[in-house]
Amino acid sequence: MRIGEALALTMNDIDLKEKKVHIYEGEKNKMGRVVYLSNDAVFCLRRWFKWRDPEKTVIFYGKGDNPICYSTARSHFAKYLKDAGLDHKGYTVHCLRHTYASELLNAGMRLEVLQQLLGHQDIEMTRRYARLTDRTREEEYFRAMALIEKGGLDGDY
Repeated sequence: MRIGEALALTMNDIDLKEKKVHIYEGEKNKMGRVVYLSNDAVFCLRRWFKWRDPEKTVIFYGKGDNPICYSTARSHFAKYLKDAGLDHKGYTVHCLRHTYASELLNAGMRLEVLQQLLGHQDIEMTRRYARLTDRTREEEYFRAMALIEKGGLDGDY
């Protein structure tokens, strides 16, 4: 999710049982989509839901019933980076989105599926977000060559 989408989430947007988040209107393209939650994310959200004020409608709230703003989220992120000894790395909240895309791509997710999860209209934007590692390129090359060398491809070129 984009940070603005995460900050605008309400309790009705999250289905922990199905491990889904429903984004009804994307922040940039106004298109809805479903984003899935990892087991770790579900665990953390369950813990937060036990602690948070049940009267609040948004998941991550500030004063009153308003969602926290981007600058507050960025400040919290910077504090946690410092606490982890990573503040010198130059990470931003947006870097998490790029890492998410790259990790899923390198784990074998098809670019078209990743495009949907990220909410990109143009697949070229998804290509810019997700980076293949050298290891993934190497593994894909040798997997394809093994198939070719076995004569596993038919066709006229």
